[in-house]
Amino acid sequence: MAENGDLFGTEPERPATVPPRVAAPGTVSPRSEAPARAAPARSSTSAADPSSVRLAQPTAPLPPRNGTLSESGYDASAIEVLEGLEPVRRRPGMYIGGTDERALHHLFAEVIDNAMDEAVAGHASFIDVEVLEDGSIAVTDNGRGIPVDPHPKFPGKSALEVIMTTLHAGGKFDSKAYETSGGLHGVGVSVVNALSDELEVEVARAKTLYRQRFSRGIPVGPLEVVGPVANRRGTRVRFHPDAQIFGEGAHFVPARLFRMARSKAYLFGGVEIRWHCAPSLLKPEGDVAAEAVFRFPGGLRDYLGREIEGKDLVAEPIFSGKITKPGSHGSLEWAIAWLATGEDGFSSSYCNTIPTPEGGTHEQGLRIALLRGLRDHAERIGQSKRMAQVTSDDVMATCASMLSVFIREPEFQGQTKDKLATVEASRIVENAVRDAFDHWLAQAPQQALKLLDWSVDRADERLRRRLEKEVSRKTATKKLRLPGKLADCSNAGAAGSEIFIVEGDSAGGSAKQARNRATQAILPLRGKILNVANATREKLNANQQLADLILALGCGIGSQFREDDLRYEKVIVMTDADVDGAHIASLLVTFFWRQMPRLIEKGHLYLAVPPLYRLQLGGKSVYARNDAHKDELIASVFKGKKPEISRFKGLGEMMPAQLKETTMDPARRILLKVMVEHEARTETSDVVERLMGNKPEARFLFIQERAAFAGELIDL
Repeated sequence: MAENGDLFGTEPERPATVPPRVAAPGTVSPRSEAPARAAPARSSTSAADPSSVRLAQPTAPLPPRNGTLSESGYDASAIEVLEGLEPVRRRPGMYIGGTDERALHHLFAEVIDNAMDEAVAGHASFIDVEVLEDGSIAVTDNGRGIPVDPHPKFPGKSALEVIMTTLHAGGKFDSKAYETSGGLHGVGVSVVNALSDELEVEVARAKTLYRQRFSRGIPVGPLEVVGPVANRRGTRVRFHPDAQIFGEGAHFVPARLFRMARSKAYLFGGVEIRWHCAPSLLKPEGDVAAEAVFRFPGGLRDYLGREIEGKDLVAEPIFSGKITKPGSHGSLEWAIAWLATGEDGFSSSYCNTIPTPEGGTHEQGLRIALLRGLRDHAERIGQSKRMAQVTSDDVMATCASMLSVFIREPEFQGQTKDKLATVEASRIVENAVRDAFDHWLAQAPQQALKLLDWSVDRADERLRRRLEKEVSRKTATKKLRLPGKLADCSNAGAAGSEIFIVEGDSAGGSAKQARNRATQAILPLRGKILNVANATREKLNANQQLADLILALGCGIGSQFREDDLRYEKVIVMTDADVDGAHIASLLVTFFWRQMPRLIEKGHLYLAVPPLYRLQLGGKSVYARNDAHKDELIASVFKGKKPEISRFKGLGEMMPAQLKETTMDPARRILLKVMVEHEARTETSDVVERLMGNKPEARFLFIQERAAFAGELIDL
């Protein structure tokens, strides 16, 4: 996650995931404020003598003035008006969240979501997904087909062309064509069109086949009438992502597409999804088939059963249910199980078949329903006092849940729809799940008692940890005076507190002088820490640097990790802007991924972005992250002039004021938020093992596979 970084001449970017690469922010020119205009002097006679007041006479427009040097380059010609799909190509991050691997696969999500809307509305029974050898994807459904007749507002264009080339054009703004749908703003498929160098749409309606081709959002030709067609109806969209947007070599990952397509079949049991992938794109050792058919009448119950297969449960069977309402509005499905292995649970939620990885109001309703249902059951069996201290976090601690809700005109946060914001969803889910949960508990008293005991145990454990953790920060500081010298902050709580993990006492000294003592703590580590990916448990336990780090954070590791015990809201890795610094950052991220994965999942881990160069000319100075950024600033900020360039050897070589100005001040720094998507956990673990593990042949193979794309890596 990037915060403001004006000193770098940059705009902040949206969060970037790790391991996918992070797109560097673009640069902007510094602005100068216009001088304030002096207020006119007040006449002493006008207030005393009404006869002296004169009415203002109409005057001719003032002639244009040359203005100051900064004003002369900013006139009406500098104001751009973006039309059509040009805003999408200029700022793709506003529509798909960036240009990284996640954003690339979001294109497929937009297209298959349209096909799913047809299926949920009852107009389509199957969806074909084809991953073609040339890197393109085709999605076909047997729904009603996109309308091809002339649009009333645009007589010279078909409805198909309007939909594909116009933002906010579609049939989902009211409930006439779709009672519920994943599309809301009429921008999804037009965004895909804008970001594809080649897109082809085929529509079969009324036994006639139509076709139109586009390139980068512009029609290549008019709508073609291909001819009569029998036994076919619906829409086929084939698109190829534009290398100008996503970079040369960007390609879809079949395993990720496979999981996305399969999850859609779980979410709606009435659709059959047919998977086809070019064999040349598949890995021989992978588990992705070239052809497959997905149809799961059991829905989320089957989905959750597959995810937790082989794990012991606190109470059986899985608590699941489904409520279907006319028109789909208010329909929902859920599947919930409590893991007895002690591992943390997970929550996967959806609205109108759209994944909501950040949860939202529907998940809030589920949590309320489970807590209140369990409390009512405890009261019925005379154990209400035991439940007095139990919270929803205790009930959900080891809960594996899946929830799917269908709502008319849902509200999301952002175009990527990661979080549901519809208030009504909480009430719908709570009422439906609460009644079903009451019956589930009453039908199996022994299983219900096990769940009650389990939740009470989680609450007791939480309270016990809280009591044990009530150690003052001064005590923690004394314990860390050996190799890792913790300079703690004075903030009493975790909210708003930050800890910077820096390399060496030299950098630590500068950081301590540059920090905000109220909210920023500094923990220096000497040299490169232990690589936990290839270290034994004995080495890990004996490593003093890691012991200091674990103690400073206070949240434990592995199965003992508890987010409530974390002493800081943000854990920031701040290393030098060179190869050694990147290596140390990699070792620290590996440690957190292996020993504290929930620290990353909960969004607490960040990477600082210190500068490598300082560029100064006259009274103007800016900072560059790397060589490419330096050249870019020379061209854009200094207009080709040669500024004085100084290279920082490390954080310890920077003056405290410079370190604060560029890297530690929340108002001006850039931070990268470390994130891993739930569906990419397995892939991430494999990459970490191959790169950081004790098998050099795995690293060699990894480098061989990606040698052709090494030039695309971004140097932070």
